[in-house]
Amino acid sequence: MNVIPIASDSLGVRSLATYVETSDVKIFIDPSAALGPSRYGLPPHPHEIRTLEKTKKTIAKRAITCDILIISHYHYDHYDPQETFYEDKTIYLKNHTRDINKSQHKRGKEFIEQIKDSSTIIISDNSTHNIGDTTLIFSPPFFHGPPNIPLGYVIMTTIDNGSLKLLHSSDVQGPVAQDATEYIINQSPDLLIMDGPPTLFLGWKFSKKNLDAAQENLVRIIQETQCDVLLDHHLLRDLKYRERFPLPYSKKGDKIQTFAEALGKKNNMLEAQRKKLWENR
Repeated sequence: MNVIPIASDSLGVRSLATYVETSDVKIFIDPSAALGPSRYGLPPHPHEIRTLEKTKKTIAKRAITCDILIISHYHYDHYDPQETFYEDKTIYLKNHTRDINKSQHKRGKEFIEQIKDSSTIIISDNSTHNIGDTTLIFSPPFFHGPPNIPLGYVIMTTIDNGSLKLLHSSDVQGPVAQDATEYIINQSPDLLIMDGPPTLFLGWKFSKKNLDAAQENLVRIIQETQCDVLLDHHLLRDLKYRERFPLPYSKKGDKIQTFAEALGKKNNMLEAQRKKLWENR
C-alpha cells in the first residue's frame, strides 16, 4: 500500500487530504483544502492564498487519476462542491440524511444532487466493501470532536490490503470521545491518520477536560495497537501545539509525525503564523 499525505495544516492549508494506492485501486480521502476565514482578526495572507491555489491544483491532478473518492463529512476543507473531478468516479460519502447537523445536511443534499448523474454514489456509514484484495471499512458516525458538539458527525475510513491497515480518522479531534477511541483500537490500524484537538480554542470552545481525554486516548491507542500516527489538522493551527498537547509526545513521540514531517519537510503552519505574515508584508 502506498500512502501519500497530500494536504494538511502542517503543509499550509486546512486539510487532511490523503491519497492511498493498493494493487487494486486508487483512493483519495477527503480531497479538498481551505483557509480559515479569520485568525487573529485577520483574513488569509496572500501567501496563504497562493499556497491554497497550488494545493488545489495538486489535489485536482491527483483526484483525476483516482478510482474512488471518499468524503468523511461536508466541511469545505474535506470536500469541495466547486471541483469538477467527481465525474466518472465512485464516491463513498457520509449519509446526509441522519446523524448530521443542519448545515451539513443541506450541503450534502445539494452535493449529491450535483454529482448523481455523473458519478456512482455510495452512502458509506457503517459499511464494508471489498475491491479485489483491498477492504474498505467505514465507521458508524462519530461526533466531530467532543460528544454533542454542534459541528455534527464524521465517518472514519479503514483501508486494509492484507499487508497494511490504514485508518483515517477524519475530525474526531484527538480522539476526544471514548466511543471513537474504542472503535480505533478495535480496528487495530498499523497507521493512524489523526486530527489533533483544536488547542487554540482551549478554555473557550475546547475544555481542559476534553484536552486531557484526547491526550490519554491517543496514548492508549498507540500503546494498544502499536500504530504509527500522522497527527495534524486542527492541532497544527497552534504554534505551541507540542506544549499544549504534551503527553503523546513525551510518551510516544517516536511514533508521531505531521504530514510535513512524513514527507521530509518542515512544518509550514501558515494559519498559525498569519499575524507574523501580515506584520512582515
